[in-house]
Amino acid sequence: MAKTVAVVQSNYIPWKGYFDLINKVDEFILFDDVQFTRRDWRNRNQVKTARGPVWLSIPVNSKGQYLAPIKDITVSEPDWAEKHWKSLGTHYKRAPHFARFEERFHELYLGHAETLLSAINHRFIAAVCEILGIRTRITWSMDYRFDRFAEDRNRRLLGLCQQAGATRYISGPTARAYMDDALFAQAGIAVDYMDYSGYPEYPQLHPPFTHALSVVDLLFNAGPDAPRYMLSFG
Repeated sequence: MAKTVAVVQSNYIPWKGYFDLINKVDEFILFDDVQFTRRDWRNRNQVKTARGPVWLSIPVNSKGQYLAPIKDITVSEPDWAEKHWKSLGTHYKRAPHFARFEERFHELYLGHAETLLSAINHRFIAAVCEILGIRTRITWSMDYRFDRFAEDRNRRLLGLCQQAGATRYISGPTARAYMDDALFAQAGIAVDYMDYSGYPEYPQLHPPFTHALSVVDLLFNAGPDAPRYMLSFG
């Protein structure tokens, strides 16, 4: 039976393209066995303000943990969620659909007390998928017994795909630089790459328009029409 899989590190309130990738596959594996990278999308993302895009960053305990996997990274300041929620309210209270999602996101931010970054990311990703109507199965790399210590990243990814029963693997476009398509082909797994070009603009606060923002910008501005401005809901 054909099965399409994607394998990506968990991100904090990711951009719309992340959810387009989730929507295009049968199983989306959060690859949180790999090393946490600082100043990356794992614990931060951008939102729009009157002054332009700004970062919302979850403070984490990463000092001295240069080889620690994402799954082991913990939050360093317990009041981060309250600060982020207040910031979203400040910047998006005038957005057309902020009130529609206010109760849901209030609960996401203030109704939980997880300290693991992976768990926090998963909670937001799952909630946004539900809002968008995405029914893809989301799993963890930790659920599989692949060779997570293999030096070659292609063999780590291939091991996950084989464990998941994949016949097709969809990767982000930047992975072309290291992907060994032939290795996957030998295992009977086709490799495709996401194309994030061609996104339409949606009504957005504080012009000029910016694409590379957290998905919350799309939700608060477009509401139930959000899928119309994505690429996987045609």
